[in-house]
This record gives sequence, structure tokens and C-alpha cells, in this order.
Amino acid sequence: MTDLSPPEHYPSTGHSADPVLAAGYPEHADAVRLYGPAIAEDPGTLYQQLRRQGSVVPVLLDGDLPAWFVLGYREVHHITANPQWFGRDCRRWNIYDRLPADWPLMPYVGWTPSVMYAEGGEHQRRAGAIGDALDAVNRIDLIATCEQVADRLIDAFAGDGRADLITQYAYQIPARIVARLYGLPDGDISALVQDVFDSLDVGDNAVTAHQRLHARMAQLVADRHARPGPDVPSVLLAHPARLSDDEIVIDLLVMMAAAQAPTSNWIGNTLRLMLVDDEFSVTLQGGRSSAAQALNEVLWKDTPTQNFIGRWAVQDCNLGGRRIRKGDLLVLGFSAANTDPNVQPGTHGDSSTNRAHMSFGHGEHGCPFPAPELAEIIARTAVEVLLDRLPDVTLAVAAKDLRWRPSLWMRGLFGLPVVFTPTLPLVPAAAGRRGA
Repeated sequence: MTDLSPPEHYPSTGHSADPVLAAGYPEHADAVRLYGPAIAEDPGTLYQQLRRQGSVVPVLLDGDLPAWFVLGYREVHHITANPQWFGRDCRRWNIYDRLPADWPLMPYVGWTPSVMYAEGGEHQRRAGAIGDALDAVNRIDLIATCEQVADRLIDAFAGDGRADLITQYAYQIPARIVARLYGLPDGDISALVQDVFDSLDVGDNAVTAHQRLHARMAQLVADRHARPGPDVPSVLLAHPARLSDDEIVIDLLVMMAAAQAPTSNWIGNTLRLMLVDDEFSVTLQGGRSSAAQALNEVLWKDTPTQNFIGRWAVQDCNLGGRRIRKGDLLVLGFSAANTDPNVQPGTHGDSSTNRAHMSFGHGEHGCPFPAPELAEIIARTAVEVLLDRLPDVTLAVAAKDLRWRPSLWMRGLFGLPVVFTPTLPLVPAAAGRRGA
């Protein structure tokens, strides 16, 4: 038995449960509502409690829509390793036609003709081209670019003696790096970065920001037809997969969105860990010696992508002792899988070399090679540069006062206020000074 509160104890979003759906999903009659601020406050405890019901448990998403939450490492691995049984095309969902147009999670399941929802040979064609384009990125040049971006951001607040390392630093880095990889001119980057932020938000500006981003990517692809360069769009245009312009445009948008929130939260969560955890803070002055270890520790215990929607059952099957019907939605609990007692590293030392976490997904729809490597270069460089530049940085508030964003999907802080000894900006030509 479990001590989880019944679903009526969790706040409602205003949607009413569909009686037809309720009749078709008797297993979900007493399922936990996987939404609301009470759920997001302490996801770790939630996962522990849900695990008592098994490795696959019935849950209700916003509007009391039924789904299966997969917590077990072995089960998440099985799903992601078998795309022929668990598909990525959201249109497979057996209640897809019942989704309200304003459903809060529509951005996660609204089908688009992107690599995200492609399957089989079509997915292999497009993901293969993306992987080749990213693999063409020179790693030494990428480190130098990351250092330059990080230094410029730090220069903006170095003389103040205080900063918010989330809003002024971690959140600013990934989109700026991706813009460079796309070959965008420096003058366009600030406006593009703001549009990336707005498009990923839930505010009124999201739609118009996305439209501007789409138009900017379409113009970029048109420009690269006329003037190819050493950048990701040019490699995609020349790739033997023969991607159409529309395919390249939408996949450029997918790559930018996929890089922004996970990587910025990875940087922010790692800086937090190094500032509040005794085992890391004692080596904070060295910075480099513990940065890689802290980055991997975060992927195990505070991974940016907590949960992911998802996969849809291609046929009736059994999973984790549950009967899953064709078209049922499975929510992949990456964070819960990483903290599965059967696989979680017991110490910092274990996690420094253990890379078997699920934080980048797995299988053909996992984060495509070499994106995890490039993301790690960006995150590691961001952490190392900050610790090099501000060696005495400390929290400006008590650790208990740091606030996590109330999301069950992404794990990230509202802010990370710090203080440090004010320092002068670097000479602009210093980019690349640290070498590889």
C-alpha cells in the first residue's frame, strides 16, 4: 500500500475529467494528479512515494488526462531501446482527438513535421544529418567561443561584486553559442536570444517570438544557399540526406530549443551544487578539478530534464506488471530512473565516472550524437570560466532560500544570487586564453 494522498487532495486546473475517459481507464480512478504546485514542490519525495506502487504507475496529467508514469531505470531503458514498440509520433495517442486546444501540455504533444516526431527511416535520415552537422563543429573552436561568450557576460557584472548567476549568466549562454554555430552575425544575436527566451515561456509573447524565430531561420537557410559557410545550416544543406528547406528550418528551431533550457539549467544546477555542497565547495578554489564531477553529479541527482512526454504504445503490451494498451501515453521519468535505488551511484566518486544516467535519453530518440558532448563542453567551460574569473564567489543568500521553478518537467532555479570581490573586465582579445 502507499501513503500517497488521493488525487482530489491536489489542486485542479479548472478542467473537468471526461467521464468517457474515466470509464475507459479504471486503473486511473485513484491515480495521482501529476500537476499542480504541490506536486512540483518536492519531486524527489513524489518519486519515492510513487515507486511504492511499482516501476510503472497510472497518473493523471493536466485536465485529468490518463497516462502512465515510468519510474524504473530498466523500464525507461526498455522503452527507449525499442522504438518499434513505443513510438514517438504523438498522433498515436488514443485520446489525441479529445485534447482541448488550450491544454497546458500541448507544446509537448502538438505534432509538427520535425525530427522530434519522425519515426523509422525518416527519423534516421534527419537525425543522421543533424548528427553529422554537429560533429563537424571543431571542438577547440567551440571551447574558444564558449570562453568568449562567458567572459563577455562576466565582464558585464564583474565590477559590481554581485550577480544573479541564473538570469545574468547560465540562461544567457546556450542560445548565444547556438547562434554562433548557426553562423549568425553578432548584431543579430541579442534579439534572437530574447526571442528564444520568449518562445519557451508561457507568456503572451511566445507565439510572436516563435514566428520571428521561424522567419529568421528561413532567411538564414535562404542566405546559406547563396553563401555557404562553416556553420551548421550550410552542412545540413549540403548533406546527402537531401533535406528540404522546410525540414532544415524546423529542425534548426528544434535544436535551438533543445539546447537552451536543458543546458542553461545544467550550468545553473551545477553552480548551485558547487556553492552549497560541502564535498564540492572545499575544492571550489580549484574549480577545474571538481567541475566535471559536479556536472555529472547533477545529471544523476538534479537532471535538468526531469520528465519527458513521451512515448506511445504501438500495440498492447505489458510493462512493469501493467497492461498498456495501444496508443497509451507513457511519461518517461528520467529523474526517477536516475534515482532508482538499483542503479544510482552511492557517492560523488561513483558518479564522476558513471555515465549510465538517462539524462540525455537513450536509443534513437535520445539526444543525438554528438550533442551531449557539445553540451558538456558548453556547460563545463561556463562553470570553469566563472570559477577562474570569480574565485571567491559565494552565495548571497542562505541555501535554503534558493527557489526551484515549480515545474515537474524541467529542474531549474529562479535565481542564484552571489557575491564576490569586484574585478576589472578582461581585455576583449582574451578569448581562447585558456586553451583546450
